[in-house]
Amino acid sequence: MEPGIAILLCVVALVLGAGVSGFICFKQGISYRKKTAEAAVGSAEKEAERIVDDAKKNAETLKKEALIEAKDEIHKSRQETEKELKERRIEVSRQERRVQQKEESIDRKLDNLEKKEETLQNKLKNADEKVAEADRIKKSQLDMLEKISQFTVDQAKDYLLSKLDEDLVHEKAVRVTNFENQVKDDCEAKARQYISLAISRCAADQVSESAVSVVALPNDEMKGRIIGREGRNIRTIETLTGVDLIIDDTPEAITISCFDQVRREVARIALEKLIQDGRIHPTRIEEMVEKAKREVELKIKQEGERAILETNVHGVNHELVKLLGRLRYRTSYRQNVLNHSIEVAHLAGMMASELGVDANLARRAGLLHDIGKALSYEIEGSHVQIGVDVCKKYKESPEVIHAIEAHHGDVETRTVVAALVQAADAISAARPGARSENYENYIKRLQKLEEICTSYEGVEKSFAIQAGREVRIMVQPEKINDEKMVLVAREIAKRIETEMDYPGQIKVNLIRESRAIEYAK
Repeated sequence: MEPGIAILLCVVALVLGAGVSGFICFKQGISYRKKTAEAAVGSAEKEAERIVDDAKKNAETLKKEALIEAKDEIHKSRQETEKELKERRIEVSRQERRVQQKEESIDRKLDNLEKKEETLQNKLKNADEKVAEADRIKKSQLDMLEKISQFTVDQAKDYLLSKLDEDLVHEKAVRVTNFENQVKDDCEAKARQYISLAISRCAADQVSESAVSVVALPNDEMKGRIIGREGRNIRTIETLTGVDLIIDDTPEAITISCFDQVRREVARIALEKLIQDGRIHPTRIEEMVEKAKREVELKIKQEGERAILETNVHGVNHELVKLLGRLRYRTSYRQNVLNHSIEVAHLAGMMASELGVDANLARRAGLLHDIGKALSYEIEGSHVQIGVDVCKKYKESPEVIHAIEAHHGDVETRTVVAALVQAADAISAARPGARSENYENYIKRLQKLEEICTSYEGVEKSFAIQAGREVRIMVQPEKINDEKMVLVAREIAKRIETEMDYPGQIKVNLIRESRAIEYAK
C-alpha cells in the first residue's frame, strides 16, 4: 500500500472515531439534562402546592378578621346613629316647646291688639266729632273774619298772591341789581382802561365826503368847450365815465354827480387833464378817460398798500389789497370806509395787546371786516356775506372769516378776536363826528325810540336826548316801584337792541318821582 493512501485512511479513521465519541457524549448530556429538568419540575409543583395551601390559609384568616372588623364597625355605627337620633329627639322636643311658647305669646299679642283696636275706634269716633266741631268753629271764625275784614276767601287769596308777587319782584330786582353791580365792579374798570387807551392812541382824521365833486375852470368859456358842438363832448364824457355833469350858473366850476366815487374820481381826473391840455374832442376825451382809469387803478392799489403798511398786516392776497384800495372811494354814513377799517384795525390790535391776545390777527380781522363794501354795488347781498365769501375765496384764516361774519351780530361771537373787532367797529362808528345820517332817518329813529319806551304800562312820558344816545323815561310812581324800575329798564334796553338799528349805544334812564301835596287853609 502506498504511504499517502495509508495516511489518508488513518485520517479518515481518526475523524470517524472523533465523530462517534462526540455523538455518544452529546446523547449522554441530553439524558442528564432531562433528568435534571424532571427533578426541577417536580420540586416546583410541590412548592406551588405548598404556596396555594398557604394562600388559602391566609385568605381564611383575612376573611375572619374582615368579618370581625365589619361587625365592630356596624356596632359602632349603630351606637352613633342611636346617639344622634336621641340628640335630635331632644332638639325637636326643645323646638316644640319654643313654638308652643311663641304661639302663646302671639295669642296674647292678638288679644292686646284687639283691645287697642277697640280703643282706637273709640278715639277715632271722638276725633271725628272733634273735627266736625273744629270745622264748625273754623267756619264761624271765617264768617267773623269776612265780616271784620270785608274780604271773601277768594279776595283774600288774591290779596295774598299779589303780595307774594310783589315780594318776588322785589327779590328778583335785588338779585339782578346785585349781579349787575358785581359784574360792573369786576369788568368796568378794566374795560374802560383798555378802550380809553385804545381810543387815546388812535386819532384818525375823518373827512366827510359828499356825492358830488367840483372841478374848477380857468374861465367860463371853458364850459362851452366842454359841452361841445350840440353837446357831443359832454355826452361823450358822461357815456364813458357814467357820471352826470352839472353845468349851471356857478362861475368857473363844473359839478360832477355820481353815487360811485370811483367813477366820479375818473371823471374828475379826466376833466382836469382835458382842461389842462386844452384840446377837447371825443377822441381826446377817450384817451384822457383811459389815462384817468389807469391812474385811479394805480391809486387804488397804492391806497391798499398804504393801508397794509399802516396797520402792519402782511401776507394779504394782492386781489384783497386792490379791494382794500377801493374802500378809499366808499363811505358809510359819510364816513370813509378805508379810514374806518384802518381805525378799527388799530383799535382791535391795541385792545388785543392789552388782553394778551394775538394782536396781528386782531389787526388783520379789523382791516378786512368791511371788505365786502368794496363789492356791495356789483354783487347782491349784505356786505358781511360778501366779505365772508371773498375772504374764503382768497384763503383767509377761519378766525378772520368768523370775525367778519360776527362784527354786526349776524352770528354769535365764538372768539375773543371777533368780540374785539365788534367792539372796535362800534367805537369807530360811534365817536362824535365820525358819521352823519339822513335827517329823515334820524327823526324816524328818535320817534321809534320814544314809541318803544311809551308802550310799557306805567310809563308816563319819554324823551330821546343827546341825538338819540340817551332816552329819559318818566314813570308813574303808583304803578312802578323802585325795585320794578330795574326790570323795566332792562326789558326796554333788550327791546331796543332787538327792534332798532343804531350806532354806538343808547342809555335808558328811568326817573320815578314821588310827590306829597297838602294845602294850608
